Amino acid sequence: MTSLTLGLIAAACWGFHDICVRAVSQKTPLLASLLTVLIAGLIFHLGLMTVTDGFTPLPRPAFLLAIASGVMFLIASLGLYAAFQRGPVRLVAPIIAAYPILSVGWTALNGAEVSLLQWIAVLAIIGGVSIVAALSDDSTGDTPPKGRTVLYATIAGIGFAGTFALGQWATTLSHDMPVTLVTRVIAIVFLVGIIIAYRLPAWPGRKPLLVLSLMGVADGIALISVISAGALPNPEYAAVASSMFGLLTIVMAWAFLREAISPLQWLGCLTAFCGVGYLAL
Repeated sequence: MTSLTLGLIAAACWGFHDICVRAVSQKTPLLASLLTVLIAGLIFHLGLMTVTDGFTPLPRPAFLLAIASGVMFLIASLGLYAAFQRGPVRLVAPIIAAYPILSVGWTALNGAEVSLLQWIAVLAIIGGVSIVAALSDDSTGDTPPKGRTVLYATIAGIGFAGTFALGQWATTLSHDMPVTLVTRVIAIVFLVGIIIAYRLPAWPGRKPLLVLSLMGVADGIALISVISAGALPNPEYAAVASSMFGLLTIVMAWAFLREAISPLQWLGCLTAFCGVGYLAL
């Protein structure tokens, strides 16, 4: 399986996750929802490791990188939720979707050759996702000041780029399953610390548990897909392709919820998939 394929799997899973967020975010405490999703993903991951006999010790360098990846994953998740809570989508989504620039830039700094056409393909994916996200925003009325929203979205984008770079680096030193396990456990530990420190609710209630659990499984598949690409050629392609989760959310809403997609949005989809198609060559 290629890095690009793993990234598209991650994008589909996070797209499903995003659709579910729409259903639960308005009635469920934010951090309680995130904690439940992370724990459900952890249970799924532990089950997968049990079936595949994936429990192997991590060398110290890989363990430290996985810890750092977990911290970045939590930062990214908190930034994403905070940015989308403030909105608008047309401002937030393009900023977060730009994180592949950092992923590919990190690869270039580490000596890998990135051609001009590959950069154009990456920018086409980001541009296509941004067009679809911006045109899907139907929010009206007043929104909070944009400065803090931009800050949260930027933090989320940097957090995702850092998560994937550190996690993939760790997989070059050890196995992907324990690396992803440590990443998820660290994110949960720090999130629990925040919830306790600020005395925030940790229980989302019974009603959204099934949806949150499904979101956790999807999140678990997505994270292991991107991090496991670290052992494959062009691991940055997984991060690039995974940024299409917002676009796939809109496409899935069109396919399953019968939501309309405008001609310009279809153009954005075509632009993004052309970029993916070039990288797959």
